[in-house]
Amino acid sequence: MKKRLITTAAAGFLAGNLLLSGCASKTVQPGSQPGYDEGEQYLSLWVHVIEDTEEGKAYRESVDEFNEKYDGQYFADIEFVPRNDSGGGYADKINASVMSGDLPDVLTVDGPNVAAYAANGIIQPLAPLSEDEKSVYLPSILAQGTYDGNLYALGAMESSVGLYYNKEILEEAGVQVPDTDHPWTWSEFLAVLKKVKPVTDRLGGYAIDMSFPAGETTIYFYAPFFWSNGSDFVDETGLEADGYFNSKENLETIEFLKTLYADGYVSKVAIPDLFESGRAAFKFDGAWEVNNVYSNYPSISLGIAPYVVSDTWEGERYTPTGSWAYAASTSSKHIEGATKLVQYMSGVESGKRLNEYTNSLPSTFEAFDSTEIFSTDPNYKALYDQLSQYGHPRSITPVYPQVSASVQQVLENVVLSGHDGQQELDKAVDRIDRKLKRYER
Repeated sequence: MKKRLITTAAAGFLAGNLLLSGCASKTVQPGSQPGYDEGEQYLSLWVHVIEDTEEGKAYRESVDEFNEKYDGQYFADIEFVPRNDSGGGYADKINASVMSGDLPDVLTVDGPNVAAYAANGIIQPLAPLSEDEKSVYLPSILAQGTYDGNLYALGAMESSVGLYYNKEILEEAGVQVPDTDHPWTWSEFLAVLKKVKPVTDRLGGYAIDMSFPAGETTIYFYAPFFWSNGSDFVDETGLEADGYFNSKENLETIEFLKTLYADGYVSKVAIPDLFESGRAAFKFDGAWEVNNVYSNYPSISLGIAPYVVSDTWEGERYTPTGSWAYAASTSSKHIEGATKLVQYMSGVESGKRLNEYTNSLPSTFEAFDSTEIFSTDPNYKALYDQLSQYGHPRSITPVYPQVSASVQQVLENVVLSGHDGQQELDKAVDRIDRKLKRYER
């Protein structure tokens, strides 16, 4: 697939011109940084958080460990460039450095944006990894970091979304939860909701706590409904939306979601803490919800059910994944060293440390297997089983921000506002295609 470097940033996350001229790299002399000695290859690293946060502390400790492990060979110098509330700050500095050619050797990239960074010449493929080296990572991590057949990034952490349920409500309704490999189909789930609705009505709530908020939440939580129905939002190249985003399968998915609202299983207006107050049987939410309930709502008897699948599901990967990853910038002239740093920062010990500090999910099998909570706590175990067996990265395309925004807009317009489904899907394709015109197919 031929690509061209576009002269404006990929939609929604960078602004300004992407002119990679000069590629000046930071010059640091041995002795100028504590621990940086003669003969070591200097590697600069940017991360997207404040050092004083738990996540920042984990990154700092992993860098220190890397420098100790590779003493005499490599020296990594970490710089903390936090995002602001609107997501800028970090992205602004990357944008400015793209234009000056002064990017670091390694930088963090939010998983869904890997394709855009790659297609726009901000990051370069990692040095080749052996099959053994790649096998330590969850398949979803490798898929997220791959674009146009090349591996560009490895996840610092992984994430997932659970179908949380209130055990007491399901017990009262006489509902049994299936195992990971036999999730409820749409038809079965509707039958379950019919059983639990009388219970949640009595409690003054709804069967499901769900909404379609602006931002990344909507596609992250609800893309599995589309994936399990045999569809996606773009083709495998990431450069074609027509026939995919507006497919008959996606229209079927939207019609199913409309049914949830039409039958009164979901409130059209978001109700704060509906599930946490014990008035909803189910809730779709990120992995952080486990610790939230444990810490703040201990009276809730929490469980995680397998994500619901369409009636035509044939066992494919379909559950949500994706988080921040490490990549080597195009400014780096030390791709072997940069790749070593990427591997270490995304590796077993770093993943275990991030889990300890932030409760984030690791990106490697060994980190999961050697962290006790994923074998002793049934809810964390359910998240790991879902990730390892059925994890699916979000759509891999250089116009991902436009795809994400379009999913949210379509669901809001059709499911909540009653607009025609096919018309809204076609309109979304037109919007996405305008962004895709920047790329040669």
